[in-house]
Amino acid sequence: MSAAANSYDIVVVGAGTAGAFAASTAASEGLDVVILERKPEEEAGHIACGDAIKGKSTFPDVIDLDYLREESFTNQSISRAVFENPKTGEELDVPFADAGAVIDRKRYGEVILEETERTGAEIHYDTVVQDVTQDDDGTVTGVRATRDGEVVAYDAELTVDAAGALSILQDKGDFDDATFDTNVSYSQFCSAYREVVEVPEPVDYEDAIVFKPTEELGYLWYFPRTGTEINAGLGFQMTEPPMKLVEVLKRDMRRRPEFQGATVKDKLGAALPTRRPYDSAVADGFVAVGDAAGHVNPTTGGGIPGAAKSAHWAIKRAIDAVVEGDTTEERLWTYNHDVMTDFGKRFAAMDVYNVWGTAHEVDELTDIVAALPGQQLLNAMTKGETSMSLRLKLRTLVETYGHWGTLWELYEVRDIAGRLKEHYDRYPTRVGGFEGWRERRDDLMDELYEVSGADPKY
Repeated sequence: MSAAANSYDIVVVGAGTAGAFAASTAASEGLDVVILERKPEEEAGHIACGDAIKGKSTFPDVIDLDYLREESFTNQSISRAVFENPKTGEELDVPFADAGAVIDRKRYGEVILEETERTGAEIHYDTVVQDVTQDDDGTVTGVRATRDGEVVAYDAELTVDAAGALSILQDKGDFDDATFDTNVSYSQFCSAYREVVEVPEPVDYEDAIVFKPTEELGYLWYFPRTGTEINAGLGFQMTEPPMKLVEVLKRDMRRRPEFQGATVKDKLGAALPTRRPYDSAVADGFVAVGDAAGHVNPTTGGGIPGAAKSAHWAIKRAIDAVVEGDTTEERLWTYNHDVMTDFGKRFAAMDVYNVWGTAHEVDELTDIVAALPGQQLLNAMTKGETSMSLRLKLRTLVETYGHWGTLWELYEVRDIAGRLKEHYDRYPTRVGGFEGWRERRDDLMDELYEVSGADPKY
């Protein structure tokens, strides 16, 4: 079947956060851009998400951010995290230095797409991408999709993969001769499920996000959109035995008095990256952004601000390349450097703790987490680093009696995480330095596997 043809400067696949901010950035600079979204327009923005955004998260100023907050930030008073110990029922309360927020994810998605259209970008809904087109040299030249029952070819100088975790574009494209990261497997992702639940009375944690570890190296969460509307969900690592997500969530909710008489308003599942950012997210004519490039906090799954930033940076770096018709890997490379020396290094360091955790039983990890001072735990989850005064170290030693061998391992892991962050600061500014940088990074990961006894993740 022959395909109808459409030509653009940029084609973006996926209408989530990354896709919307990529297209908004491009259209704001006068480029001809289209987003291809498989869902119908009325379902746009309906994505499985925890909905929480941490305090200092910022968004690129290419849409009306005041309007976005007014319409979709339903709870802007998140001032603490609560970690529940599943063994003892005790709670660890960790205050935030800056207030975070919980959003209405569907409304958020609707607003960013409304704003994207306002900047001049096109959005083609009900458009299912089926293949990547490449020329004889391997340069990506666009995609093929089905729209309204018709096969459509979308040709572009630059194709932006914003299609989320385990993107079909990366399955279909041939990137063997590019630096683009192909060291990706299902084991580096988690399966997640969430419900939006209306409860009869306001919860007593309206100012908090609540976490509770599960047996399969995951966690339950309870994030209050409002005092009576709770985003309740959970996820588990795909390296672990399958978890009956709905059953586990329902069982925990039945034990919680605030959910007696509650009504489920929405339910949805998804796959999320719980891995480090892609070593390289560029190829000739192609960039990946957001979840499609692993730009997600691998500890919490939080990916909204990272998706917005990475998409914005990718397009800002690509504008001149697109205009000049030179979207080579080398020309797009600086985008990689932007990510890796910013949030990329923090996410890579956090992933070190994920790897270490796979070599230990959940009960032991829970005991250690419960003994760690709250701010140090928060720093490990959000920055990939920990530091303690001598007094706190001594207190932690006392409270972790029986786990000192594991605690020593954690100390060594912390050192590796710190050196890894420093190494990411040395991410090369040109393609030529990439292989050497990656070899040294892999040496650090080999140290981690030796110290922890964990199976290699990559």
